[in-house]
Amino acid sequence: MTAYLAEHAWLGGEQTHADVLIEVDGDRVRSVTPGIEAAPAGAVRLRGLTIPGMANAHSHAFHRALRGRTHRGGGTFWTWREDMYAVASRLTPESYFDLARATYAEMALAGITSVGEFHYLHHAAAGRAYLDANAMGEALIAAAGEAGIRITLLDACYLTGGPGQPLAGTQLRFTDGDADAWARRVSALSGSDHARVGAAIHSVRAVPADQLATVADWARDREAPLHFHLSEQRAENAACQEHHGCTPTELLGRHGALGARSSAVHATHLTEGDIALLSGTRTTICMTPTTERDLADGIGPARDLTSAGSRISLGSDSNAIIDLFEEARGLEMDERLRTERRGHWTAAELLRAATADGHASLGWADAGRLEAGALADFTAIALDSVRLAGWGTDTLLESAVFAGSAPDVTDVVVGGRQIVRGRQHVTLEDVPGELHRAIVGLGQ
Repeated sequence: MTAYLAEHAWLGGEQTHADVLIEVDGDRVRSVTPGIEAAPAGAVRLRGLTIPGMANAHSHAFHRALRGRTHRGGGTFWTWREDMYAVASRLTPESYFDLARATYAEMALAGITSVGEFHYLHHAAAGRAYLDANAMGEALIAAAGEAGIRITLLDACYLTGGPGQPLAGTQLRFTDGDADAWARRVSALSGSDHARVGAAIHSVRAVPADQLATVADWARDREAPLHFHLSEQRAENAACQEHHGCTPTELLGRHGALGARSSAVHATHLTEGDIALLSGTRTTICMTPTTERDLADGIGPARDLTSAGSRISLGSDSNAIIDLFEEARGLEMDERLRTERRGHWTAAELLRAATADGHASLGWADAGRLEAGALADFTAIALDSVRLAGWGTDTLLESAVFAGSAPDVTDVVVGGRQIVRGRQHVTLEDVPGELHRAIVGLGQ
C-alpha cells in the first residue's frame, strides 16, 4: 500500500479539502481521508491541489504534427483537412508509434490519465492492408502504454467521402470496404489493463445510412463506447438533408447509434429537435473548444444540451493545444460569447466534465473520482505559478479551473504508479525532443 498526502484535494463537491490522505492499494484507491494532522511515515507529499486524473475524450494523435503549420494564409476547415491528409499519407506503424507515444506523454505532463483515440488511419497506401490488419491501432495502444496513460481505442468505420461519393487518395487508407469488414477487423483487437476498444462512426458523411446499424450493433453487443463526429460543419447538415431528408442526429437515431454509451463529438449546428433527441437518449456530448475555435467551426449549444440532460465531456481533438483546463474554461467562455451572459457552469461542473464524465464516456466509469474503490489515477497542480499566485481558500477550485494551465501540473499517478514527478515524465526523459524528432521525421 502507498500513501499520498495532498496539501489540498477536490473530492467532487463544490469545495476543496485540506490535508487529504489518499491510500492506494495496488491500482485502486483504498481510502480518502481529509483533515489529517500528521502524515504516516513514507507518505508521498503532493503540493498544491490534487484532482482526479483528467480524461481527454477525443483525440487524433497524428494531428499533433500539424500544430502551428495550418495557420499560414488563413484557410478553411477544408484546406486544413488537405494538410491533415498530407500527414496521414506519410505515417507507418513505426512512425505513428513514435508520434503517438510522444503525444500521449505530452498529455501525461498535462495531467491527462486517459485518452479516447478516435482512430481511422487503419491501412497502408491505397488501402492495402498491413500483414497485421490492426498494426496502426496496436501501435496506438502500445504508445499509450509506454507513455503510462490509459487508452480507449475508438476504432472508426470510414467508408465514403460523402453521401454517394467514393473515397480517393489518402482517404483509401481509412476504409475497410464495408461495415461488415470493419467489424471483422476491429473484433480482432483486444484490450489490456491500460487499454479498451470502442467503436466510432466517423460521421454520417463517411458511413452510408444502411451500414450505420452494423457499427452501432457491434458496440451495443459488447457494451462498448460508441463515438461519432456530429454536425461539425453546416455543409454536413445540408448534405444529410439533401440525401436523407433529415438531420445527422435524426439519421443516427433511426439506426440505433444514440444512447447512454454513445458520445456525439462537436454537436455544433443542431436543431431544437436534435437537442431533444440527444438528451432524451442520454447521449454524451464531447466538446472540443480549442479545435472548434481553431477550425472556425462555430459555438455549439452546450448549455442547452446540458440543461436538457446530456452529460458533457471534453477533448483536445486536433491537439492544436493539449490543455484540459483550457478546454474546460473554454466551454464556459464560448457560451458567454454566444449568449452574452456569464456563469453557465460552476468550476466543479467543468472539472467533472474533464474527469468523471469524460472517463465514463470512454468506458472507464471507475476512474475520474477520488474515492475508495476508484482507480488510483490523480493529478497534482502547483499553486505557486504566476497564473495561480494569490489564490484564496474559498475560491481555490475557481482559480484552478479558470486560471490554471497544463504547465502547472507537477505530479501524475495512474493505477497507483507515478508517471510524472516534479513536471518530468518518469520514463520518457525528453518529451519535447521526442515530439520534435517524430514530427520532423514526417517531413513537417
